[in-house]
Amino acid sequence: MQAQSREDMFYGPSWDLSDEYKGCDDPLIEQDLASIDAILDAIATENDKLQKDPDVRTAQTISKGRAQCDVLLGNISTFANCLLSVDSQRADALALKGRLQAYYKRSGDLFEPLSQCLDQAEEAFIQDYLSDPDVAPEEFLLKHRRHRRHENLSLDQERIVNGLSQDGIHAWGNLYDQLAGSLRCEVLVGNETREMGVAQANTLLGSADDLQRQKAWRAVGNAWTHHEESCSAALNAIAGWRLEMCKQRSGQQTVHYLDSAVHANRISKETLDTIMGVARQHRTLARRAAALQARAYGKAKFGPWDLVAPAPELGGDDERVDFDQALMLIADAYGQIDPSMADFVRMMAERQWIEGTVGPNKTPGAYCTGFNKSRNPRVYMTYTGSFSDVVTLAHELGHAYHGWVMRDLPLSQKSYGMSLAETASTFGETLVRKTLLERSDSIQGRMNILWEEVSALTAYLLNIPTRYSFEKRFYDARAERPQRPEELKRYMTEAWTDWYGEVLEEPDAMFWASKLHFYISGLSFYNFPYLFGYLFSLGVYATRERKGADFFESYVQLLRDTGRMSAEDLAEKHLQVDLTSAQFWNDSVNFIAPCVDQFEALLDEAGLA
Repeated sequence: MQAQSREDMFYGPSWDLSDEYKGCDDPLIEQDLASIDAILDAIATENDKLQKDPDVRTAQTISKGRAQCDVLLGNISTFANCLLSVDSQRADALALKGRLQAYYKRSGDLFEPLSQCLDQAEEAFIQDYLSDPDVAPEEFLLKHRRHRRHENLSLDQERIVNGLSQDGIHAWGNLYDQLAGSLRCEVLVGNETREMGVAQANTLLGSADDLQRQKAWRAVGNAWTHHEESCSAALNAIAGWRLEMCKQRSGQQTVHYLDSAVHANRISKETLDTIMGVARQHRTLARRAAALQARAYGKAKFGPWDLVAPAPELGGDDERVDFDQALMLIADAYGQIDPSMADFVRMMAERQWIEGTVGPNKTPGAYCTGFNKSRNPRVYMTYTGSFSDVVTLAHELGHAYHGWVMRDLPLSQKSYGMSLAETASTFGETLVRKTLLERSDSIQGRMNILWEEVSALTAYLLNIPTRYSFEKRFYDARAERPQRPEELKRYMTEAWTDWYGEVLEEPDAMFWASKLHFYISGLSFYNFPYLFGYLFSLGVYATRERKGADFFESYVQLLRDTGRMSAEDLAEKHLQVDLTSAQFWNDSVNFIAPCVDQFEALLDEAGLA
């Protein structure tokens, strides 16, 4: 038996998906697909009735069928995506995902008549429709959707859009995912040049060796540069598709490319503008934090390779945290809110619902997903033992906990906008950092925790706005014509410079290619919700002391309402604040701002000039 290497000790476990399906050849998948076919056949018959003579009972029947279809189709899709995240080249999972395209197209076509019926119906029809207890939970989603009914095309046109999107916008997103999973780069590690996947190379950005981080960052950037034409084509196609759809949907009133993003996040454009204005107002604080991070490494300026750098090592033993220890730390911190939260973290590990291995074909990033049939969550990341990995794990477990406390709700009330999706995750990060800081009795320990605090502040208040500024600039330019790679690099460079200012050593001109968020075909402007979630969760956390023993129940109720309220209404109900006002957001920044002073004092104490 081969001895376990020291490196292997820090890697995370592989997840177990077998309680959903045993594999892509599991007969249960075929049974579920057959059930979907039967549901869709029945819906086709009901559609004939609905289109000839719109009737409330027919609409209710179709709605119930849609709910059943969403459960089954979403379950299989999640399974395929989980397999492909671990191995992007896995042939049977790719084949399964390919099969699902036809199901998504057919279901989209068959459910569009119901959507259009409900969008255009009179209020009396809607109230009658919602009188069915099985349909009533849809109320918020239905009324929220009706806010955009002016964008609807004719039924035949919507079917064409749905059909073409599978081999159109979504195909470009899939192409990027395949490229990201298969892309290789050569990284100098020590004195040895190693070939590895970009996800694996990205883990080296968590090295405490500044030179190693630079080498990994440049290797990843060079790999993407070789494919800049492909990435440019994909990005232009995705944005071009969206912009054309805005034109097509502007029959009654002009549709802007941000309309769908703010609607999907269930916030207003006024709230978004307020948040970005607050971020710009506090750039000086965030730049100071970035400058202090550079100082901690003995540098004058902050490099793009420092985005996920760990705290500098002050000497002594290896400060990395093995996976089991990380789980114990997170469970202990979560348990400070309520013991049930600690039990949840331990359950996730015991049931093998966390994926943390290192592999050459793994896709980059971290996420939480869930299976519709069992209502059970899964967490995905690449865990290598850095303190940043611990915080990422706490973040994703926050997502999982969010879904867990909503698991008994109807599926229509479990879907929340990305802005509110970051509430529990970022709250989890803050909770773990705050709890560990209170208990740390060493300079290195305090360094690790405060480093993560200021890293979050710079990431959310500088890096997220950088992405948002780039995307807006790109979409405005793309409305005129497709943009060349050199233009995309210029927009990206200017966005980095605008937000980071003089503290930046050099911009990441290829960030537009390497950041997969720009290529998610199902959602546009995927980045600004992270800033919302960060500041919103800080506002929630700040109520902990004020609410005392009532906080946990209040927190759970807030999470349970995220799928059935707008962000503004949720904040008014649970926090008694107005999200369109800068006051709440400024208070959130001011809540976290003292960590910058603490960090600077710690650098002085550690003698890091």
